[in-house]
This record gives sequence, structure tokens and C-alpha cells, in this order.
Amino acid sequence: MQEIRFQCSPEEAKNDDFLLKKIKSLLKLDQSADLYYEWHKRSIDARKKKVKINCVFQVSTEKPITEDKHMEFKPVNSVNTVHIIGMGPAGMFAALQAIKSGYKPIIYERGKNVRERRRDLAKLNKEGIVNPESNYCFGEGGAGTYSDGKLYTRSKKRGDVKEILKLLVQFGAHKDILVDAHPHIGTNKLPQIISSINEKVISCGGEIHFNSKLTDIDVQRGKITEITINEDKKIRVENLILATGHSARDIYELLHSKNIQLSSKPFALGVRIEHTQDFIDQAQYGRPNDEFLPPASYKLSTQIDDKGVYSFCMCPGGIIAPCATTQKEVVTNGWSPSKRNNPYSNSGIVVSISPQDISDEDSPFTCLNFQKDVEQRAWELAGKDQKVPAQCLLDFIENKKSNHFPRTSYQPGITSVKMDEIFPEFICERLRKGFIEFDKKIPGFITNDAVIHAPESRTSSPILIPRDKEYMHHIDVTNLYPCAEGAGYAGGIVSAAIDGMNCMIKLAQKEAN
Repeated sequence: MQEIRFQCSPEEAKNDDFLLKKIKSLLKLDQSADLYYEWHKRSIDARKKKVKINCVFQVSTEKPITEDKHMEFKPVNSVNTVHIIGMGPAGMFAALQAIKSGYKPIIYERGKNVRERRRDLAKLNKEGIVNPESNYCFGEGGAGTYSDGKLYTRSKKRGDVKEILKLLVQFGAHKDILVDAHPHIGTNKLPQIISSINEKVISCGGEIHFNSKLTDIDVQRGKITEITINEDKKIRVENLILATGHSARDIYELLHSKNIQLSSKPFALGVRIEHTQDFIDQAQYGRPNDEFLPPASYKLSTQIDDKGVYSFCMCPGGIIAPCATTQKEVVTNGWSPSKRNNPYSNSGIVVSISPQDISDEDSPFTCLNFQKDVEQRAWELAGKDQKVPAQCLLDFIENKKSNHFPRTSYQPGITSVKMDEIFPEFICERLRKGFIEFDKKIPGFITNDAVIHAPESRTSSPILIPRDKEYMHHIDVTNLYPCAEGAGYAGGIVSAAIDGMNCMIKLAQKEAN
């Protein structure tokens, strides 16, 4: 088996005959020779006027290169159990790892299954009704179910990214995610994959309980001995993996009430901006609506007054969604379907914020309270429903209220509000300066055809749940394993999944010692 690398045009990368001839030519083989090839890596190089595809293939002259090898999950008995709170990527992959380690996972999820959850999302989008237990953040698959399905992560040192991707393919994702530099599943495809994972957990002896909210814990001599579900169901536990996500604010309050140590941590907050996808395609590729190229994305960052201003969760061909978890707040996020074929492109543009930017007080809730204040103020100013404050980008730069808007993808609707009424001055000024820098990188970025929606506030957890560096349990409560985004240790589907698996691995190692 050999590895072959070359560049070609987008058209050529879609042409199997061209690829086969090119590979044979590079290997100096006769064109009639037998040859098997398989994509290994694929990425787009749009730095020059002519867009190129970076191609990496694995090739063999003897037989097909790879066989589909599925990871086996054998049934487990109930002798060793682990309780998991939350069924987002971290909780699900912790459960899979539990089965591999011979533990029975018992999962409690405050939200509903995917099918029932969809009805609540429809009410949220069409009627502005927020179900605090079933929304874009809570329910089967967690926030990951409706978070676009982007699988790119920088967390390469935390674990085997490829293992996570292979598992997702095993449960129904397209094999392209193993190849593409920025793999993506799509919000429309994720629910079935998540359901398949959960079916496997149950078939192997695990338990999944929906509409089951953690409401109390009992801590004795540095260990959790009992948890309470839905106020009245008490359950004895040996070990507890906490995978509740960054929006389960009640969990932070519960831990704090039990004197379990927390700390405030830096996070990021800003707006979600929307351009037309045609504009982004033209800016990045010089060729809009190209059938041989995926909808273009961008990644932007700069330093303004020693603070990072950057794009976050960029969604080509996407939609801006209402992601509030209580009625009296407004929150935005973005997602894309698998084909990324909507006419809009959106991204978070956020400013890094530290606790010291907000208050001199040393409280674990400093950043969380700031985040809540911004979301509630946005709700009040937009009309006390799920409409969001919005402003045309050029108007924001010039500090003008917008009187006319292009159409946006945000279904509940928008209300004209100046961002300066929502955010403190230090955020608005950094955003303005950041946008001016971004316009230098993507000329035309600043325009009144672009609309900013506020706020993009759930970028990461504003609270850290500290844990032991070796075994990953809480530094004071030795059978509590704070995990992934909600604990401050991950940011996205893959990194959360890796952290969930790692917590379970460390738990099993500790129990074996």
C-alpha cells in the first residue's frame, strides 16, 4: 500500500477516470494495470485565484485497501454500573466506553427523545414557546443534535479523533467524514445517528431514561452516595459522570449548594452574523454556486486591545436558530443541513471575556451572571418573545439604528435594536474594530446586506468544575466525574465525545487499582 499526494481542480477531483489515470501516471504504471485507490484526506486550497483540491490517496495494486471493521459492543451485566447525567455527545460516548469496559451505563436525560423533542422545537420556532426541559440544548443527543454536526476539532492531543469519527460512521454517518479536512454531518442526519447509538446502548444492557432531571445529590465523606431524579426518585450510585452541557445552569447551582468547588472561567460572547452564501462563495472561491465545490466557509480572528475577536461555529448554507433554555431570555446559534444548501451563511463573531473584565469579586458565577444579564436584556429589548435584536452590520459600525433589513433565516423574527443597548461598551468597540479588520481579509464583509443577531452567548461554559489531572474526578468528590462542555473541558461534538470516553476510561482504571 502506498500514499499518493497531488493537487487538482475541483472538477478533476470529482472525476474518477481522471483520478485513476493521474495516480497510475504518478506511480509510472501502465494505464491498463489493476489499481485500487481510496481517499485518505481531502481539503480545499483557496489561497490563490484558482481553487485547488489537496488530494491524498491510499493505493494498492493487489486488492481493496480497507475493510469496514465495526467496533464490537458485547452485552454487560449489572454487577458494575455507572450513572451518567446527560445524553449529549459526552454522555453517549461515555456510555459506549462503559460497555467496552464491562460497565452497565444508566443514563438520565432531562429532555425528551428526538421525535418528541422536534415538536417542542417547532413550537419554539413558530410560536416562541420555550420548554425549559426540551429545546435546542436539552434532549436526546443534547445540543449536539441540532448544532450543525461540525466535527472539526483542535483537541488532537486529548484522544483519538479518528476513533470517534469511525464510530459515527458505524452508526450511520457518511464515510466522507473520515476524509474531509473539516468533516460535517448535518443537523438533518444527526438525529438518526444518535438514535442508533442509543439503541446499541440499550441492546447491550444499558438504560436510558428521558424526562429525568437531576435535582439533588447526597455527598458523604467526599463521595456522592445518592442522587435524586425529578425531586422524588432516589438512586444509590457508585460513580457519577456529569455530562450536562454548558446550559444546565441549575446543575452549577446544585453543586454550589453542596459546597462542591466551582470557579469562574473565561468564555466568549458576541453576535451571530448572516451574509448570503453567494457572497461568501464569491469572496472565498471567486466562483459562486459552483457544483464542484461545497459552500464556502471562513475562519477569522484578530486581537483587539489584547482580547481575541474571532469567528465561531461558522455555518455555510445554514440557518440561525433560537437556543434559549428559559422563556425570559434570547440566545442564538447556527446550524446547517447535510447539503448546506440554504441561501444564507452565518457565523458567531465573539469577543473573549475573562472574569476580571466583569467584576473584581471572586465568585464562580461572575461570568455566568453576566451571560444571563445579556440574554435577558436582549429578550426585553426585542419584545419579550423569541424575536432577536438585530442590526445591519454597516449601521452597527456607524452606530445607527437599522430601519430596513434584508430577509434573514431566523424564523421567530427580528427586532431593530442597537447592539450598544445590549452589550457593554468594551464588547461593542472590540466587535466594531474586529469587523473592520475582517473586512480587510474579506473585502465587502461590512455591508448593510449583512445582519447581526444578538446574542451569541453559549460558546462555552462560563464555569469550570475542577477535576483531578490524573483520574479526571472532581478534586474533592472522588466519584464525581465532571465532563466535557458543561464542566469546561470541551467545545464541540468530537472533543465532548473524547472527554466522555476519557472520563469513563479513567473511572475504570481507578476502580481496577
